[in-house]
Amino acid sequence: MARPRNPLALSRVTGATLKNPGRYRGRAEPKVGPIGEPPAYLDEAARKAWRLFVRELPWLARSDRALLELVCPLRARIMAGEALGTKLATFYRMVLSKLGASPSDRSKVAAPNEVNKDDPAAKYLN
Repeated sequence: MARPRNPLALSRVTGATLKNPGRYRGRAEPKVGPIGEPPAYLDEAARKAWRLFVRELPWLARSDRALLELVCPLRARIMAGEALGTKLATFYRMVLSKLGASPSDRSKVAAPNEVNKDDPAAKYLN
């Protein structure tokens, strides 16, 4: 089974579009709005978790809202000192990975506003 495509924005950040420009020719990036405020139906602790995620993961967009709604109540439980249990902890880790928040996913992506000072092309591109 083939690997799913990375979003075009992720490919730009990682430099894949520069390495293989033909692979990305003709691909359009979907228009996505900002993530926005947390839904009113989340309790106050989950809304606090939402705001923390938005601050910690600045690349989140409107299309990530559904995943964020799943993990915010779990993070609120963690912040309250509750244990999640094995199944919920595994689910939490999986969704964080999908959001690009796990350490291994973070190592693949640099935040768009970060500048690599060691990159010789940085002075021309940034």
